[in-house]
Amino acid sequence: MKKEQFIDIFPTYAFEFLNYYSVIKNRSDLTVIEYANDLATFFRFLKVIKGLADKETPFEDIYIKDLSIDVIANVSLNDAYMFLVYCKDVRNNNEKTRARKATTLRNFYKYLTVQKKLIDDNPLQELDSPKIKKSLPKYLTLDESLVLLNAVEGKYKERDYCIITLFLNCGLRLAELVSLNLSDIRSNNTIVVTGKGNKERTIYLNDACVDAINAYLPYRHVDGVKDKNALFISRQKGRISPKTVQYIVKTTLEKAGLGDRDLSTHKLRHTAATLMYQYGDVDVLAIKEILGHESLSTTQIYTHIMDDQLKKAAAANPLSGVKAPKRPEFAIDLPDNLSDEAE
Repeated sequence: MKKEQFIDIFPTYAFEFLNYYSVIKNRSDLTVIEYANDLATFFRFLKVIKGLADKETPFEDIYIKDLSIDVIANVSLNDAYMFLVYCKDVRNNNEKTRARKATTLRNFYKYLTVQKKLIDDNPLQELDSPKIKKSLPKYLTLDESLVLLNAVEGKYKERDYCIITLFLNCGLRLAELVSLNLSDIRSNNTIVVTGKGNKERTIYLNDACVDAINAYLPYRHVDGVKDKNALFISRQKGRISPKTVQYIVKTTLEKAGLGDRDLSTHKLRHTAATLMYQYGDVDVLAIKEILGHESLSTTQIYTHIMDDQLKKAAAANPLSGVKAPKRPEFAIDLPDNLSDEAE
């Protein structure tokens, strides 16, 4: 779904909600589109369970622009939980996706109640999110990172090498990397990155990044380029797309013999943070700023990685299974007149 389609798909109150989160809340286009997809699925689900949809119409083709605010206002908490069950059992959404959908619904109903005052009472104020299983992020070791870099090859190897170098050294998000412009690179070896919520942060480029950028620029397309300011250009001479970058990383991981590790561009971001924490003597607050995290608790997961590694290192010691010797069982007869002082 594209933002331009919102006005044709959604009722006015939902279209205004999406605009509110885009313009006022300054959410990224990706986040707003996710909200739109969540609402569209929820609206179609409502039309089905309320008997408002033709039974012969495929679910994804159910018309939702005519869904009245009265139907929305009369949704119950149980309806919302039934929707989350549907998302789990029928759409096979994992707990993270279902948690996001719950967040979308809470934000949507809060907007209708507080900002627009279209409904008097918020029926989903107490809606709980599915519990998300916490797990340590996957990442590459230092040796694996070097193997990955050495595996880059092909017609666009200078570009692809630069992309992977920036992922591994700067901890960029995929959306941040594809949005980089030539003008974002500064003469003092820094780069300005536009992160979530259009928040800008400055990252210092180390020698590896500077060398990779300088090696790539002479091979960057110039003639016929559609977006002349884009740093990374596709073979069609447009700004490189997220899917193309994902393909570059996936195929390079396979060439490096790392294709079975369920790794991705985001795992390279985890790798950058982990290596900085392991080898760079970098404070977790500094890593927070580099990664552009809003909350320190998000960054602290990398300290947990080290804790986990230390536990594994201790368990891997060949002496870890040696048990302390036990004294032989025997009885000692003490004299009856043994005093406390003698003891």
